[in-house]
Amino acid sequence: MIQSPFNVPPVTGAEFAYIQDVIESRSLSGDGKYTKLSQIWLEQKTGTKKALLTTSCTHALEMAAFLINIQPGDEVIMPSYTFTSTANAFVLRGAKIVFVDIRPDTMNIDENKIEAAITKRTKAIVPVHYAGVSCEMDTIMDIAHRYQLYVIEDAAQGLMGTYKGRMLGTIGHIGTYSFHETKNFVSGEGGALLINDERFIERAEIIREKGTDRSQFFRGQVDKYCWQDIGSSYLPSELNAAYLYAQLEQTELILESRLSLWNEYYTHLQSLEEHHLIDLPVIPNNCQHNGHIFYIKVKNGDIRTSLINYLKAQGIQSMFHFVPLHSSPAGKRYTTFHGEDIYTTVESERLLRLPLYFDLSTVEVIVLAIKGYFMNMLEKRVLEL
Repeated sequence: MIQSPFNVPPVTGAEFAYIQDVIESRSLSGDGKYTKLSQIWLEQKTGTKKALLTTSCTHALEMAAFLINIQPGDEVIMPSYTFTSTANAFVLRGAKIVFVDIRPDTMNIDENKIEAAITKRTKAIVPVHYAGVSCEMDTIMDIAHRYQLYVIEDAAQGLMGTYKGRMLGTIGHIGTYSFHETKNFVSGEGGALLINDERFIERAEIIREKGTDRSQFFRGQVDKYCWQDIGSSYLPSELNAAYLYAQLEQTELILESRLSLWNEYYTHLQSLEEHHLIDLPVIPNNCQHNGHIFYIKVKNGDIRTSLINYLKAQGIQSMFHFVPLHSSPAGKRYTTFHGEDIYTTVESERLLRLPLYFDLSTVEVIVLAIKGYFMNMLEKRVLEL
């Protein structure tokens, strides 16, 4: 029986009342009271020019591809170490994905590999802020400015993380968040599009409303709404938005809990790093992370598999993470890897995520189990000698 599950979605108190409020209002579809409250909260908290809730971060990325007018043959640069949605959103519009290697310290795109991958067909750069730790955004934005490229931040894991004091998702032209149940702040399924360039606001509203100017109609700006552009149905249910707003109201509480747990892991596992048995996460000085993921890196994939099985036998659920996209069947069809894969594959095979959620109470048990595994491993080596 799993005693320490990998993830448990947070419940902070008001979720039930807000969902009941929606049910009693008899208005369950999108863009109601809680959608508006959540969007206002995001705009005020992050400083973005416009926040729009979406059904997922995947759909927010798809909207971003629409907004920057991705066309067949365009190229988009991103890391291969990411979820499929990051690439799919642009492949769906006919783009060719160009991967570059990651940095081994943060698992983020190596900003120094981007410029060499740019061609006359390059349209955008998509940095992915892994584990809520920022990419080196000054360098990325400078490259984008010099080559007149768009920057779409995949900040699915990044809400409340910052880079030099700026919220992740608000630095590029467009940012995206996820509120999937595995994230820090959740709505079950859900996401948000952050528009930091005012040029995109009006069209974003139209794309999100199935290609219509329905949002303008409800604001009284037009006397009837009609089909204006391409689009789809990207509005989340008010039930999802109600759950999310209860989470957003308790952001500081959730963030404080996750950071405390993250620091507890880090402190208690430092001795294993000092003995060169694992590597711990690296947080650059100009970044404030959000405690989204705590991971360790072991020597290789075999040790990782062995450790996963060892922890599972003790009721602890641990997980590896992304399999690099360029090694997948679809990756071989729709993407290319520019330069050498020095770190992406090797580092991804070493990474193991540990349980981390709002009310986790078993960090000490998990740490002791990990230390026990390595103690057993060292004892076996001594016996073999």
